[in-house]
Amino acid sequence: LIAEREDKPIGFALFFPTYSTWEGRSGIHLEDLFVLEEERGNNVGYRLMTALAALAVERGCARLELSVLHWNPARKFYYRLGLTHQEEWLPYRISGKALSDLAEREVSTQA
Repeated sequence: LIAEREDKPIGFALFFPTYSTWEGRSGIHLEDLFVLEEERGNNVGYRLMTALAALAVERGCARLELSVLHWNPARKFYYRLGLTHQEEWLPYRISGKALSDLAEREVSTQA
């Protein structure tokens, strides 16, 4: 979703579909919400989020989810919109050499 003012982009919401085996339904994951600094405080982020929520409802999605770094002040914004922090879910990630090493294990087990 792109927010524009006078035909110029001022913000966006980048998202992708997900599927919940718990819910048995699709969802939406918000990967990135960005608003130009000079446009912050003008309800641009709010309008992008409400448009994304409307899209999720229109598509019959079970949920709209996102991840936020613990230090990000946007957490207050998301909380005001009604999003809640999921204490019971722990994020995991693998990248760099650890990812390459894990991929190599797959290759070596096929030989």
